[in-house]
Amino acid sequence: MHRLHHRARTALVQQLVESRRLRGRGEVVRGHHNINYVRRSGLVLALLLGAVPFTRFKYRVPLPAVEVVPRIWPREAEVLGVVCRYLREVPRCLADLGEGSVHRYRTGRTLGDSGVTATVGEELMRSFASFFVRTARVPVAELPARPDDWPRDGDSQGFLDWLVRFTQERVYLPNRDRFGALFDAVGVPEDAMARFAVRHRCRASRPFRLLHTDVHRANVVVRGRRLAVIDWELAIFGDPLHDLATHLVRMGYGKEEQERMTELWAGAMTEAGLTELTAGLHEDLPVFIAFEHAQSVFPDVMRAALDLPEGADTGRFDAAADRIERATRRAREPLRLVDVPGRDRIVEALREWHGTRA
Repeated sequence: MHRLHHRARTALVQQLVESRRLRGRGEVVRGHHNINYVRRSGLVLALLLGAVPFTRFKYRVPLPAVEVVPRIWPREAEVLGVVCRYLREVPRCLADLGEGSVHRYRTGRTLGDSGVTATVGEELMRSFASFFVRTARVPVAELPARPDDWPRDGDSQGFLDWLVRFTQERVYLPNRDRFGALFDAVGVPEDAMARFAVRHRCRASRPFRLLHTDVHRANVVVRGRRLAVIDWELAIFGDPLHDLATHLVRMGYGKEEQERMTELWAGAMTEAGLTELTAGLHEDLPVFIAFEHAQSVFPDVMRAALDLPEGADTGRFDAAADRIERATRRAREPLRLVDVPGRDRIVEALREWHGTRA
């Protein structure tokens, strides 16, 4: 009877949020993985969600996309159930609808609103350091179960090996038939990740913790002097240096900002009594940064190609080529790329790829 009641409630919530989505009154935010509809709840919906009537909520609907990042926990709601007990500023999931989910809406502005190159500043970087500490303190025992093949806790090299295998076996190889000619044309060979694995090894071991893995400007909401990190669907369990590395790269920090953020992260971890998480920092952080540059070349090339609409003009092809050129330039050293073409050759490769897909 309880199950029937839950199913009926879920169906009614689904009907009500879909009704509000279709009315089209509210903000729509599209990301790589989801499209988010910001709407206001009516009295009945608020009652069903346990929310304050007429407040805003976020309805997250997954987008069909190529698999480019690991998701070891398929339900974001399950992760948020743990996270929100310890990071109270994170908007909780109000309803898991299967193909979508309803979340509390966090008011404020995203850091992305200021542009991708705007200086973050000392105060916010200190807030980020505090966030990483509090995330590391989320009890491991309360996290959802990991996949059977997950590396044992503390096996930092095993964790890096898993990420490399995922990139090769779940990102590159399944998309080889579709994008292989384009990868070849822009200078990314079939054995690129094997080249990475040979030259990049972790020297130290660190205890595993909960990782967000996608702390960038669009996922950070600022209100006053406080920040909240949203969108936890890519959270995993692993080496904390991976979380720091993805943050340093995806935030678009300059060299001095990267160095300062690293100092603040290490200082905050040490002050919190988590010194073991900083073991081998200066030797192994560059390894995880190199991995971030290496793995990102695959989604960056595929997305640049897929984002080009049919009949795209020269300007759109040039912009897509610029994205690919930046990605291959960053991946040149970690993947030992030899023949990295310039923008004109990349445009030619994109046009040829689109011609074969017609």
